[in-house]
Amino acid sequence: MAEQQDDVEVTEEASGGKSKMMIIVAVVVLALAGAGAFLFLGGDDEASEDAAAEEAIPVKQPAIYYSLEKPLVVNFGKQSNDAVRYLSIKLKVMARDQATIDAFTLHTPAMQHELIILLFGQKYDDLNTSAGKKALKQHALLTINEVLKSEKHQGEIEAVYITSLIMQ
Repeated sequence: MAEQQDDVEVTEEASGGKSKMMIIVAVVVLALAGAGAFLFLGGDDEASEDAAAEEAIPVKQPAIYYSLEKPLVVNFGKQSNDAVRYLSIKLKVMARDQATIDAFTLHTPAMQHELIILLFGQKYDDLNTSAGKKALKQHALLTINEVLKSEKHQGEIEAVYITSLIMQ
């Protein structure tokens, strides 16, 4: 009988080993199938996200520059203790579409008027600093874009450049 018990024990170990092996194989197959599905489905999401990101980024058009023909000139008599001082400034503007440049040229008289009003409000001593010149440039940009909006134009001037600034 002892021999029979040994045979029974051996057969139980063999069948237990087979079931363990089958479980391991099943887990490996499921893991590989899951990894394959993840890579297959995940790759499509990344590709669609990349395509959506490319569509969302607008392509910048080349810059178009326009120069005001005549300099803008203002005096600072009241601000400079009655010493005769004046400012002469030449500006260029930059946009990315011709329609905005065309709107700017169409409304040049209104632009010049608003810019001269802006310049009259400046202080001579402030414009002697680089921070004052940067602030003037930013205010000029805002003023120009406000005129364009008031004239129902959709585009905006992107930058204003001071090409000449003479203060005496």
